[in-house]
Amino acid sequence: MAPFPTPTLLALDRKLYPGSGRDDGSAPVDPATVAAITDLYREVMPAGGAILDVMSSWVSHLPPEVHYRRIVGLGIDAHALTENAFLDEWRVQDLNHEPTLPFSNCEFDGAAICGAVQYLAGPAKIIREIGRVLKPGAPLVVTFSNRCLCTTATGCWRLFDDTGRLSLVARYFVEAGNWTDIRCLDRTPFGVAEPLYAVIARSIGAAGSCD
Repeated sequence: MAPFPTPTLLALDRKLYPGSGRDDGSAPVDPATVAAITDLYREVMPAGGAILDVMSSWVSHLPPEVHYRRIVGLGIDAHALTENAFLDEWRVQDLNHEPTLPFSNCEFDGAAICGAVQYLAGPAKIIREIGRVLKPGAPLVVTFSNRCLCTTATGCWRLFDDTGRLSLVARYFVEAGNWTDIRCLDRTPFGVAEPLYAVIARSIGAAGSCD
């Protein structure tokens, strides 16, 4: 379901997130929640691997002390991607218009979508593509909070509460058809008002053999 921007939703975005930089689809996140994202990546992303940051922006939240062989960002804002010190390379691509990823089968050892899955018009198709470019057994970590920009989040996303959104993202993995070990997690830091949710799964690889 595509986003439905309206003057009412624009006004709501400006009220909820007055400094959010809505032009690039970002929303503010509590520092403790950001640290929890980094902790999760530290646990799940393989050190020394090639990591794909899908719908990336000015920061990737990966643990700075961990060495990764290659970090690639894919996003819509070239200026923000240029500012991202984590990235070894980046590509500009709007996945709502071009969902095919410009990478070979089994090219990456891990991938992440942070705070952005709610803006995908065809999330299952994108998640299937991510599964294709990951090696078998490699993780995709999808994280989100209870925040979203109403003007760019899909109508379907706005219908659900937090528990419903966890189930919705898990369903995206099921619909994609090339994932296993799908887990829904509540990683909200203790005493923090802003929650953190994650859905993690392992790729079964491309339909054919790895290139």
